[in-house]
This record gives sequence, structure tokens and C-alpha cells, in this order.
Amino acid sequence: MTSTSGASRKRLGIVAGAALAGIALGMGAVYGIGGFERNGQAAASCKASLAAAGRVASLVKGQVAAMVPAEKPLSVADLGFMRPDGSPARLADWAGKTVLLNLWATWCVPCRLEMPALDRVARSLAAPDFEVVTVNIDTKDPEKPKRFLEEIKVETLVNYADPTIGIFKTLQQRGRSRGMPTTMLVGPDGCEIGTMNGPAEWDHRDGEALIKAALGR
Repeated sequence: MTSTSGASRKRLGIVAGAALAGIALGMGAVYGIGGFERNGQAAASCKASLAAAGRVASLVKGQVAAMVPAEKPLSVADLGFMRPDGSPARLADWAGKTVLLNLWATWCVPCRLEMPALDRVARSLAAPDFEVVTVNIDTKDPEKPKRFLEEIKVETLVNYADPTIGIFKTLQQRGRSRGMPTTMLVGPDGCEIGTMNGPAEWDHRDGEALIKAALGR
């Protein structure tokens, strides 16, 4: 009787183990399929920006030699910051436009030197389908960046800001920002076209040619 009970328990253990293994495999298959679906959706939603990344690849030289064109889909539409009046903004608000997103700070000397060139390219390439969006990440004295932009007589750039540095941290976590300044070309679909760490003379012919290629001009 004991021997029979032991055998029965053993069989039940084997069946239970097989069932658990089946459940685990089933769950793995479901999550695997879900992962593939999410990856497929991301690739589809960023298709236009990846195509633009291909167009700019041959123009990564000279002043924009540090630009790294996107190789995989990355949506940055969720990046948030503040408008000059303190109201919240997200990069998704620029849907339909190609954006040159630049993170800068008044304590960053290369950033300060780069701002006039960003202002000039914002004017020279001004169009309904393109905008330069500069986001200041100073954590103290919100008037300081305003004063600086007035001093250098910026005409086009808007004083967007993120004193929480959240936008920088998010890009850092996504492997896109290693220091200041950080500049990212973002497509009309809200996805990365390419990212540069370090300054550039954006109104130089190298920078303008790269932006125009991204725009398909």
C-alpha cells in the first residue's frame, strides 16, 4: 500500500512538473510574442526617422562629425520640459515637424558658444516643417539663462527649460547623453534621427546640409 501511494505521488509530481513547465513555456511564448509585437510597433512608428537617418549618414563630417545616426527605433516624444510661461511641454507637441533638440546650460562654456549658431540656423532654415528647440537645464536662478540669451541678442530661440534636469537624465538612461551640450535630430514621428554629444557650428554648411537631408530637401 505504501509502495503504491509512493508511486502515485511520484506520478503526480511528474505530471505537476510537466504542467508547470508547460505553463512557463506558454507564458514565455506569450511574452515573447508581445515583445516582438512591441518591437515591430516601435520600428513601424519610427520608420520615417530611420529613413532620414539613412539620408544623413553620408553627411556626418566636418562640423557635425560627432553626429551618430540612429540605427534602431527610439521614440523620444515623451521628453518633457517647460515653456517660458511655466506650462508643461512635451516633444510630442511638435509632431509633424523635424526638431533640432538642444540641451544646454549657462555653466557649460561650449553650450554658450554654440547658442548664436543655433539661433542663426533656426532663422536660415525656418519653415513650417522645422524648428530648433533649445532646453536650458540650469537648476538655479531661472533668470540667468534669459539674461544670457538677451545679452547675445538671440532672435529666434525660445527659452524652454527643465530645472529638474529630467530630460537630460532620461536621455542619459537611454544611452544618448554623455555630457553637455547634447543635440538630437528628431523626426516628425517623434523618433531619433541622430544624436550628437558636444558642440557644433550648426549654421556652417556641414550642419545645414545634414539638417536639409533629414528634411528631405
